[in-house]
Amino acid sequence: LWKETFSLTQLPPVRLTGTKYGCGGGGCGACTVMVSRYNPSTKTIRHHPVNACLTPICSLHGAAVTTVEGIGSTTTRLHPVQERIAKCHGTQCGFCTPGMVMSMYTLLRNHPEPTLDQLTDALGGNLCRCTGYRPIIDACKTFCKVSRKEYMVECISPKTKQNKTKQCRKEEFLPLDPTQELIFPPELMVRKAKQPAKTRVFCGDRLTWISPVTLKELVEAKFKYPQAPIVMGNTSVGPEVKFKGVFHPVIISPDRIEELCVVSQACDGLTLGAGLSLDQVKDILADVVRKLPEEKTQTYRALLKHLRTLAGSQIRNMASLGGHIVSRHLDSDLNPLLAVGNCTLNLLSKGKQQFCLGNVLITLRHGVVSQGNSVCASFLQWEFVSAFRQAQRQQNALAIVNSGMRVLFREGGDVIKELSILYGGVGPTTISAKNSCQKLIGRPWNEEMLDTACRLVLNEVTLPGSAPGGKVEFKRTLIISFLFKFYLEVSQSLKRLDPGHYPSLAETYESALEDLHLKHHWRTLTHQVGVCVYPKQLPQDPIGRPIMHLSGIKHATGEAIYCDDMPAADPELFLAFVTSSRAHAKIMSVDLSEALSLPGVVDIITADHLQDVHCVGQLVCAVVADSQTLAKQAAERVKVVYQDLEPPILTIEEAIQHKSFFGPERKLECGDIDEAFKMVDQILEGEIHIGGQEHFYMETQSMLVVPKGEDGEIDVYVSTQFPKYIQDIVASTLKLSVNKVMCHVRRVGGAFGGKVGKTVREIFRCILERGEDMLITGGRHPYLGKYKAGFMNDGRILALDLEHYCNGGHSLDESSWVIETGLLKMDNAYKFPNLRCRGRVCKTNLPSNTALRGFGFPQAGLITEACITEVAVQCGLSPEQVRTINMYKEINITHYKQEFSAKTLTECWRECMAKSSYSLRKTAVGKFNAENSWKKRGLAMIPLKYPVGLGSVAMGQAAALIHIYLDGSVLLTHGGIEMGQGVHTKMIQVVSRELRMPMSNVHLRGTSTETVPNANASGASLVADFNGLAVKDACQTLLKRLEPIINKNPHGTWKDWLEKTHSLSSTSYLFQMADMNWEKGEGHPHEYFVCGAACSEVEIDCLTGNHKVSTTWECLLTTCERLKLHTCAYWMEFPTMEWSGMVSLVEVSCEKPSLQLSVVLSAALDIGMCGRTEVLYLCSPRALGEGLERRQPACHHQPHVLCLLCLRSLRVSSPNRNPLTPYPQCSRHCCFQSSIVLFNPASVLTATIGGSFSLLPTGMAVVIRRFFQDTSCAFEQS
Repeated sequence: LWKETFSLTQLPPVRLTGTKYGCGGGGCGACTVMVSRYNPSTKTIRHHPVNACLTPICSLHGAAVTTVEGIGSTTTRLHPVQERIAKCHGTQCGFCTPGMVMSMYTLLRNHPEPTLDQLTDALGGNLCRCTGYRPIIDACKTFCKVSRKEYMVECISPKTKQNKTKQCRKEEFLPLDPTQELIFPPELMVRKAKQPAKTRVFCGDRLTWISPVTLKELVEAKFKYPQAPIVMGNTSVGPEVKFKGVFHPVIISPDRIEELCVVSQACDGLTLGAGLSLDQVKDILADVVRKLPEEKTQTYRALLKHLRTLAGSQIRNMASLGGHIVSRHLDSDLNPLLAVGNCTLNLLSKGKQQFCLGNVLITLRHGVVSQGNSVCASFLQWEFVSAFRQAQRQQNALAIVNSGMRVLFREGGDVIKELSILYGGVGPTTISAKNSCQKLIGRPWNEEMLDTACRLVLNEVTLPGSAPGGKVEFKRTLIISFLFKFYLEVSQSLKRLDPGHYPSLAETYESALEDLHLKHHWRTLTHQVGVCVYPKQLPQDPIGRPIMHLSGIKHATGEAIYCDDMPAADPELFLAFVTSSRAHAKIMSVDLSEALSLPGVVDIITADHLQDVHCVGQLVCAVVADSQTLAKQAAERVKVVYQDLEPPILTIEEAIQHKSFFGPERKLECGDIDEAFKMVDQILEGEIHIGGQEHFYMETQSMLVVPKGEDGEIDVYVSTQFPKYIQDIVASTLKLSVNKVMCHVRRVGGAFGGKVGKTVREIFRCILERGEDMLITGGRHPYLGKYKAGFMNDGRILALDLEHYCNGGHSLDESSWVIETGLLKMDNAYKFPNLRCRGRVCKTNLPSNTALRGFGFPQAGLITEACITEVAVQCGLSPEQVRTINMYKEINITHYKQEFSAKTLTECWRECMAKSSYSLRKTAVGKFNAENSWKKRGLAMIPLKYPVGLGSVAMGQAAALIHIYLDGSVLLTHGGIEMGQGVHTKMIQVVSRELRMPMSNVHLRGTSTETVPNANASGASLVADFNGLAVKDACQTLLKRLEPIINKNPHGTWKDWLEKTHSLSSTSYLFQMADMNWEKGEGHPHEYFVCGAACSEVEIDCLTGNHKVSTTWECLLTTCERLKLHTCAYWMEFPTMEWSGMVSLVEVSCEKPSLQLSVVLSAALDIGMCGRTEVLYLCSPRALGEGLERRQPACHHQPHVLCLLCLRSLRVSSPNRNPLTPYPQCSRHCCFQSSIVLFNPASVLTATIGGSFSLLPTGMAVVIRRFFQDTSCAFEQS
């Protein structure tokens, strides 16, 4: 019932499906809409973005809501935002695009010429899982106040260095005319001005919404309904209701009370109404800061620093200042600062009372109403205020630890008069180090004071092992790191106030004060170097040209139809799953009575054979009801009684211990490895742990099942990459022949259903919630790699023995294929003369893991690269030298006996080494590290050999069907799935070239088993390869049949030729001749190889763990003729970001005692979007071999290994020769046994800081070192 009060649920019934439901918690931005409100007092209109999934419909009374359909469409006119994001290739799968468009549109309504910082803030609450963000940023930057000759990608010939194909210049876009925007509805303005102010009450069957207009009415309502929550933006209560099942029969919303939105400035501070949104507060503070001198705005500046990174723009425009203070008592970014800034609260509860915020933080949730907040600023010259926070992402992520610190010195000196230190995220509420501060009063501001302060604070701010959010040691590290940064900031300020009295900070310490993410980096222009359009290519030939995604405009206008957007039928039923709450148990009983008793519940589908459950999230039964809300309510009332079985197996180590595996061991071997180990100079053994990763596709698993009613036929509309599999499973489950089940895919996601359709004989729909989707489905496999390397002192690796283990979960799924792929591709670009690699799939009590971009190659490549790095350390050589020594040379045989020519690989390596100025940059990095104690940089360079192919004839097939009609139009169907990579556009390009007709003559409908049966799954970047050749063959067949007619009239048109024909249809089939004999350990599993090389430089903050890719990635990739150049480039960019995010940001954990997998949602972004990675793709036009000139090489997975550079650079940037931490690791997931096994961010930062001490002189380093020594030793022991 509560969900149906949200504005998003009101859109589909009126066929406004452009606004998408991505996460339901305001975290992805797919549901962004613009809300406009008229203020009759000021006669102004305020436009702001909100998350429709959290916005209650009652709160919109009197407001104007603009969705993506309202600003432009293909049938009326396009808005410039829609046009530019499509033309700049800022859309791929398109699910996030409407939200992106509305965020940018709202920004332009408020700021027609925004700055780059405003652009960053506007898009900070939107996630994209396809593009890597750069093309979206490029599109939006065309509206900004920047001077650029070119905004987009250029294609440059390597010989002439001249531009061959350009994307749109700014003047080619539709102009932005603010006078042509939608006006605020006049009737709402009149109604707002004339309507008397009185309490408004909306009553439903179970829910009452009360909206008072005065403080008196608010207090009366709260007194009458003491348990009713007070809701302004619903950013706190909404998620509680959705995700925790909390129900409130009465809601009080004071958003119409003008007294709660007051703003007044006095000589002693600023008074802000509790009802002001956080975004309004940000604007107010920014305006005050501009007007007042710096010494009078220290607290305001500190608040602004946190407000710019707090949540996303949508949440900041919904959440109120008072609500944030009251509800975010654990991890509020503002409360510590407001408390140290002497903020006072005016609280109403049968009377007005004023309290200091620092004294009431613990009791704020006890039913009081906040009228206003006063931020006092004493404007003293010798007062200093600072703010600190550390989160997993710069924007739109909760802080792990935050802090506000203030010190006031006695006039003209450095003796502490007042001191306040508060921390958030380290306890149940904001924690004040009050006792420590009292003991430090009267002390001078020096290193001795810092030494004492660190000891006192650590003793007072204690964190138990069960502290909220975990990461206890990491939080302890941050507590002291923030204090140290504050000490340095104040010392630097004192020096500015009195240069003659206070000494300057050592240059090596100044780096600790620099914020890695303080400034936005916008150097994101990508160049494609290579011949994209060949000299003899016909002008009408679209191959290699920057063709816009043919669905791009529909994505941007919200007209693209996804599974959940399909029109509702009458009647239509809804499906909800009941999942296991036990990891390993026997089902004793399932009580359906209470669920079936609910009116509207049609049926509950059970599996009679299901007796045991093997993971949390395993499907137990499914509830069918006449509404989605009712289906979920009924599912919650199904009572399942379990009997726990033996302790569950969760980790790879536990599976190895219990010998819990799927299938036999896979093994590949070449040379005589045992004999080789006897001949080497050194032997090194180690292991590396790699964590999992959630897909976080924007559209959750979705399905719509339509029983046809005749002959048992069923149509299944589903977002999947493998429609044939869905068809087969549905037919098998329903005991139907496959020809009666038709599976249709317009755009992708994934899910399956069918049993319900036959049972109830009605149309039904199932759209998983984000949490359900993440619970039920698997992700990337966690990996354990063990290696034993035998090598000579000159770096030659003569023997390598590898063991790969992947966590497959409770069922096999694609895990055996993943482990096989890892073994086949583990050599990357290196020739190991004596090699043995073995792989096992571990059976555990977790959801089944499955395919994810890279498919075993990233993990296997990382294991090999880790081994090479360790060998380099032992030999005293650089990793790049060891890589060069062991790289494939000339024509070689791989470890599975397939021939490989390394000519292109070595050329890429040398060219990348030269173009990246590797030697100069290495020298510069060394100089930077010598001059900076608390910031370090690392440089790494890695080659790549990516084998293309699936290693199986059964999985390497494709088909196409083409109809040519008498009017000259063409209908194309093929077996590939459109998932954002533009495969439909590419296939139309192929038809256009082969038949020599405009692309506009060709139409392509969605993929269906009805038109192209038995198609393989779309994946491994081979969809365009296989289906493109099938389409080409079908076109040539048609041309051959038309050849006699064309020869008789060579100057005729298509219409002339087709008048002489009747039936022009052609189907084509293609398969890959691939084979792999695992018993013999040899075969020809890959069609061809793609080679490349890349260089990356990363900078890390040793005090907090923040890192950024500080300069560029140079990716040199061999290519053939590109079908659709720019989409391919952007499709390559995101895997780079995705895997880099995995090794540095993503955190997948298993929560006990529920044993439920938990994914940190902030990791959905994986790596920040705001231009902090400069990607420079240098695509070399080297041929891949005879007969491949029309192929599109599978380059979409290459960046997964190239972006291992991020991890390698992070390791290089971390000082690694301190005896406390022999090899600190800067990744949350990738952990090396050969030095220290690190499993979480706590160990990451502790190890990093500990590792920096050996580079420091005595003095400051000694002061800080004492507080990390015990922690570092503890991690060394682990």
